[in-house]
Amino acid sequence: MSLARLRFLPEQSRGRRYPEPQDPYRNEFQRDRDRIIHSRAFRRMVDKTQVFASGTSDHFRNRLTHSLEVAQITRSVACALELNEDLAETLALVHDVGHPPFAHSGEAALAAEMREFGDTFDHNQHGLRIVEQFESRYARFPGLNLTFEVREGIVKHSRDFAPGEVPAFNEYLPGFKPPLEAQLVDLCDEIAYNTADLDDAYSAGLTPVDAIRQAVPKFDELWVWTARQFPDAPERKRMHEVIRMLIHHLVTGLIEGTTAACAGLGNVHEVRTAPQRVCQFTAKSGETDKQLKQYLLRNVYHSDWLREDRESAMSRIHDLFQHFLKHPEELPPGYTVDQKGEPLHRVVCDYIAGMTDGFLNRTWQAVFEPFK
Repeated sequence: MSLARLRFLPEQSRGRRYPEPQDPYRNEFQRDRDRIIHSRAFRRMVDKTQVFASGTSDHFRNRLTHSLEVAQITRSVACALELNEDLAETLALVHDVGHPPFAHSGEAALAAEMREFGDTFDHNQHGLRIVEQFESRYARFPGLNLTFEVREGIVKHSRDFAPGEVPAFNEYLPGFKPPLEAQLVDLCDEIAYNTADLDDAYSAGLTPVDAIRQAVPKFDELWVWTARQFPDAPERKRMHEVIRMLIHHLVTGLIEGTTAACAGLGNVHEVRTAPQRVCQFTAKSGETDKQLKQYLLRNVYHSDWLREDRESAMSRIHDLFQHFLKHPEELPPGYTVDQKGEPLHRVVCDYIAGMTDGFLNRTWQAVFEPFK
């Protein structure tokens, strides 16, 4: 299953925006990984919602623990395929760094506010702004000064775009596919969140086993197997066994599907110029992935149980967005200086997008319920 011929090597990198001396112990992608892990934006993900709001349970995933799970799966797949594990892991760690508070509800709320100005909010574009501009740790340059390939992977891991389609991304080879390591991240992300969200939803009482068995045949097959192997095990432990085997099923399908799709490709350039992405599941594992997504969409993400949290989050983001538009003097002074030249609505959007769930709630309360 080796795809070593398609491995993106550090010496193939287009380099950094601001040239730096090479590190004596680490390759360029290892340096990028370390810079991401040490960034404030990475740490803030510990208080950003994945699906279930913080405070609901100490055991549910947050945006940071989700990113670690994606990185673990991505590195394992890259290693099995003999791709560049360092580049793949780095992209997995950074792939969600641009997410605002309150998960996709927060992104939807900010996008709605920005539409009023003929603008938009996209978490991948915001992630690029974070590593290029907002992280201020170095005296020699703004941002983290990551390699071109990591910056390209931030904006391309989950989508392709044509020349001119997204002006902010024009330097990142529009019209070309990203390296295979970046393509891996998107499907490893799906493996991680489909299985983890199912696990968390089960713990929350939202997903009875019988309902999952009916909706996802592979889950049913694995559940029957665990019943035979562990007849005396409690349901919770059997659920853990099934989740573990589901991950194995999807990872194996991703390795085999990608290997088959890459059979005719000889080098990294051919990956970039292929008519479609070549990182893919086998038909069987892809169907399981699709069924899991559909089940979670119907029974978890759009559930009444989460509706109140979702509506509250979107309302608070709207309130703060409008407040800071009317009172820009209340924005942090250093923040407005760093954002000089940007329209006010973008400054406000970037400020709110960088908040954690907890900080947004505390800020909202300080503004609207100061004496409660």
